[in-house]
Amino acid sequence: MTSSELWSRETADRYDAEEAENSSAAALEPTLAFLSRLAGSGRALEFAIGTGRVGVPLRERGVPVAGIELSEPMAAVLRRKIDANTLPVTIGDMATTVVPGEFTLVYLVYNTISNLLTQDEQVACFRNAARHLAPGGRFVIELGVPPLRFLPPGQVAVPFDVSDRHLGFDTFDLVEQILVSHHFTREGDDGRYRRANSRHRYAWPAELDLMARLAGLELEQRVEDWDGSPFGQDSAKHISVWRKPMTPTARGPARPRPARPVGPGAPTSPLPRG
Repeated sequence: MTSSELWSRETADRYDAEEAENSSAAALEPTLAFLSRLAGSGRALEFAIGTGRVGVPLRERGVPVAGIELSEPMAAVLRRKIDANTLPVTIGDMATTVVPGEFTLVYLVYNTISNLLTQDEQVACFRNAARHLAPGGRFVIELGVPPLRFLPPGQVAVPFDVSDRHLGFDTFDLVEQILVSHHFTREGDDGRYRRANSRHRYAWPAELDLMARLAGLELEQRVEDWDGSPFGQDSAKHISVWRKPMTPTARGPARPRPARPVGPGAPTSPLPRG
């Protein structure tokens, strides 16, 4: 079991309603087109498939999809939409749970890798993705870029949504690389608000690239969004694609370099480069 916080039945039951705007056919079309292109004629595995916001329509698009989900209540909501023979889901965490077969695509959307609260667990997630991939297969992650540039000295909070019905802001522990997302959601018109929060470990794109290398994967593409917009220094999030090589990269032992003489009388010219 990983350090991920377990989503409750109450959260699962209201999840689809709260994510309705991000679940419309128009909103999901770029995501589904991107993922189905990478899956090709093969199978796709979604880590943290949740209620099936992406996995169910991807399956309906003709891509064979399987899922791993830690929260049984979230998986139960998915199961009301589609049967187990059409889209099988295994209950377990995405860092260690193994399902049968090989896949041309493993994907992890909507910042969900940040649910793993330690670097070791995030590395294990990459390795688990690589374990499931066929040679030439891809691992895709959607993740926000940490907004630390908006933190002036002494400030630890950054708002991400200020609207009539919702106030959301993140607070940051810069030492442990942990953020807490705080949500105040208006319920009804009588002035009541529901408060919720969740913990996440943020990571930079370069850190994810190193995790991928540790898992034997190679960066193939990084864009700003599912529509292929270029990733740049002002991008708020990224879609990154790492590829499993067709054959393992063979690296021989490093050739030792001659020691550089030190002390009086030592030559000042550089050593030859090999």
